[in-house]
Formats: sequence, structure tokens, C-alpha cells
Amino acid sequence: MAGTGISITPHDKYSSSIGVLGCKVNTNRVAYWPMQPSCDSMCVKVSANGRTVNLLQVDTSGGAYDISYDAWNYLYTGKGATDDPQQGGGFDAEYESVDMSECADLLTAPDGKLPLMAANSINFYVGCPAGSWVAENSSLWNIQNCACTLGFNEKCTLDLAVSNQPSCAHILGAQNPLSGLDVENIDYGTGAISAAL
Repeated sequence: MAGTGISITPHDKYSSSIGVLGCKVNTNRVAYWPMQPSCDSMCVKVSANGRTVNLLQVDTSGGAYDISYDAWNYLYTGKGATDDPQQGGGFDAEYESVDMSECADLLTAPDGKLPLMAANSINFYVGCPAGSWVAENSSLWNIQNCACTLGFNEKCTLDLAVSNQPSCAHILGAQNPLSGLDVENIDYGTGAISAAL
């Protein structure tokens, strides 16, 4: 199947409007697409200059096809953004939606599932129908921000027959400082590593 032609642009600050936790995915392989992430597959294959990357779509953009700076740099030059940081705007690429199995290695949580914020991802999670990939393959964590600096590193459970609020060992939405789950950005143009906020 032929891919859809797009212009891809670099994105160097991790974020996720649907609440995907940056400490439990490969933040150097994510996509920020104009459309909402799909409940059935959030995996996109992007090809340019004879190279291909699989990316996890975690966010919507204002209309651009943004991808992680490291992935953009690799498609552009064949090297990672820390090795040979480039600058520039969009360049031509093709993308297609592929099965989530092709992005399995980008999910780094111990359970191998899509890591979502228990307090802030619930609309996206509950909005995906039973039987969809997201409904069957997500886990809810009591972590309050994408950079994983607030909350508790614990999984929660959700029983919609009882409540639409997840149940966690600690209070849901706790704002206490959380350390040891660093989310790093690769800074545009320099390749320097900085902490995600």
C-alpha cells in the first residue's frame, strides 16, 4: 500500500494531549499528527530518503506532521540528533498507519502496555470502544504529568461497573514530587539533552 505524502517537521519537546507518559515510552520515536490518535492503532510508519521509522502517535498538532527531533534527524541524515544535529524545516516523506505490533518496542512500561495518566487520560481511554487496541492494551498510572515528575509510580485499576474514577493505592491525582523517572528531550539544533518539563 502506498503511503500518504506529507512534509515532516521536527519536534523537540515531549508532550501528549491524551496523557501518554514519557517515562514509559521511547520519546525519540513519537508523532504529533493533525488528527486524533486512533483507538485501533497509534502506530505510524514514516519513510523518507530511503529510511523508515515506526512512531507512536501520542498527540495532535495544530496541522503539522511533527515527529520527534531524533526521528526527524535520522530520516534526514541517517544519524541521530545527538550525533549530528541538523536544523531545517519540513521535508517530503510518506506515512501509513500500521499494526500496533510494529510499535511494540516503543512501549517501555514493564507490562508492555500503553501507559496513560489515570487522572487525566480517562476521557480518551473510556472513549475507545471495548475490543479496540487502546481499550485492551492500556494501563493507567497514578502519575500526573507527561514528564513523570508528579504523583506515584503505581498502576491503578478501573471498573466502570463501579465507578468512572480509577482506583489507586494512593489518592488519585496526588501532586507529590516524583523522581527517578526522567524524561529527556534532545534540544533542537544542538543535540544537547535536557529534562522534559
